Amino acid sequence: TALLCEGHVLIEDVPGVGKTTLCSALARSLSCSFRRIQFTPDVTPSDITGYTMPSLSGEMQFRPGAIMSQIVLADEINRTSSKTQSALLEKKLKEAGKDVMHISFPDYASDSSALVKMYLKGDFGADPGDVNPYAASLFYAVDRFASYRMKWKDFYEKGGIIIADRYTTSNMVHQMTKYDDEEERTQFLSWLEKTEYEELELPRPDLVILLDIPLGMSEALVKARAAEGGSMDIHEQHLDYLRKCHDAYQALVRFYGWERIPCAREGVLRSVKDIGRDVDAAVEKVMKNRK
Repeated sequence: TALLCEGHVLIEDVPGVGKTTLCSALARSLSCSFRRIQFTPDVTPSDITGYTMPSLSGEMQFRPGAIMSQIVLADEINRTSSKTQSALLEKKLKEAGKDVMHISFPDYASDSSALVKMYLKGDFGADPGDVNPYAASLFYAVDRFASYRMKWKDFYEKGGIIIADRYTTSNMVHQMTKYDDEEERTQFLSWLEKTEYEELELPRPDLVILLDIPLGMSEALVKARAAEGGSMDIHEQHLDYLRKCHDAYQALVRFYGWERIPCAREGVLRSVKDIGRDVDAAVEKVMKNRK
C-alpha cells in the first residue's frame, strides 16, 4: 500500500531480526534501486542529497547522495559509531555548562576536503596502496589545517573543548598499515606527528578514545552495508586492509596510551548508554587532571 501511495513505512523491532534485509529484498524483487542511510547525530544534508566537487578535468561534477534512489531505508543510529558517542558527549558537556564544539574529519562540507574525496573514491587508484602514506596524509592534513584556521582555532585558544570525530590519530592507523617494515612505520609516524603538530601547528589531543569493535563484527557490518546498497570507500572495499588497521589500532593504543573502550561483550554489542558511560568516565578523568 505504501508503495502504491508513494508513502513511508515504519518498521520497529530489536536489532538483528532482518528489517534491513527485508527492505533490500523488496527492492530487488521490484528491480528498484536501493540505498541505506545510517542516521548518525551529525549527518549533514549533503550526506543525503549529494554534493558537487571538481573532477580531474576541472569540471564540476555532482555526486548523488543516498536519497537519489527508488527505495531508501532510513536506519537507526549505530550504537558503536564515534559520531553517535561524540554527539552524546557533546550534549552532556553542554548541559554541564561547558563550552564545546563538535568537529568531524574529513570536513566534507569544505572545499579543503576535495583531494580526500577523490582519494577515497579511488580517483588516484582503486587500492589504498596506490597512494603512498605521505601523499595521502597530506590530503587529510591540509583539510584539518583549513578547518582549524577557519573554524575552531579561536574557540580552542579561548579554552573551549573540542570533540573530534577522527583526527590525526586516524590517519596514523590507516596510512601506517601500508608499511610492513617496523622501521618504516616508526619513521612515518614521527614524520606525521612533526608535520601536523609542529609544522602545521595543529593541537595535540589530550585524550584519544578507541571505540573497539571486534574484527569479525566490523567486517560483518561492512559487508552488510555493501549488500544493502551502502557505499564503501577504497579502505572499506579491502577487508585485508581493514584487518591490518584493526591490528594497528591495538598497537597504537599500547604505544601512545590511548583509551580503549570495548563495544561488545561476549559477542554482543553493548548499548549506546553502556558505551557512553565508559566514554564519560574517560573524559571526566582527563578534565579533572587539567584543573
